[in-house]
Amino acid sequence: MKQERDLYAPVKALLVGQGYEVKGEVGAADLVALRGNEEPVVVELKLRLSLALFHQAVARQAVTDLVYIAVPRPSGRSAKRALKDNLALCRRLGLGFITVRPEDGFVEVHCDPGPYAPRKSARRRDRLLRAFQRLRGDPNDGGATRHGIVTGYRQDSLACAAYLAEHGAARGRDVAASTGVAQATRIMRENHYGWFEKVETGVYGLTEAGRAGLVHWAYSWEAAASGA
Repeated sequence: MKQERDLYAPVKALLVGQGYEVKGEVGAADLVALRGNEEPVVVELKLRLSLALFHQAVARQAVTDLVYIAVPRPSGRSAKRALKDNLALCRRLGLGFITVRPEDGFVEVHCDPGPYAPRKSARRRDRLLRAFQRLRGDPNDGGATRHGIVTGYRQDSLACAAYLAEHGAARGRDVAASTGVAQATRIMRENHYGWFEKVETGVYGLTEAGRAGLVHWAYSWEAAASGA
């Protein structure tokens, strides 16, 4: 679809089939549909989703509660995720969401306008709080983000690496006792970052990659150690 008017005919046909009288470019609206004495339906047609489109659609809610946005159905590897994210945003804003399949003009109404109360996820909330509590200090402020996001897991790995750098190869239980990282043995065994090497059963040493990691993540490690 190369022009917004390519969306107009399929969307109009859908609404006409539902008993609406449809006209395009009415005032500031791309499409307006009326059926008897019902509230008017407004559809904003765009070739791509954008913040400006959502601003435009929200502005139309001053005229009617029945506001839709219509765009070509996304394709490609990220299409499913994009569709899901934008559908959630439309629901949050009380907007209807329509897509038109470019190859054959098939119209799909993914949601209708209306109030939306998202369900809270206790599982996600608990996971967020656990991640917050595990993170030492506030390492993702300032310079730390230049290297990447610091997670609690990375901080625990850094604590283990720092202990080995100072004391040499050690048993996992000794590292756990000295650093307070209860999962020290598992972290060193999994070796997610390539920082550790098994010396013998239950004993781990630090690799050159681990020493480099301590240098690379020095800022976050210092922040964690100080609690800043």
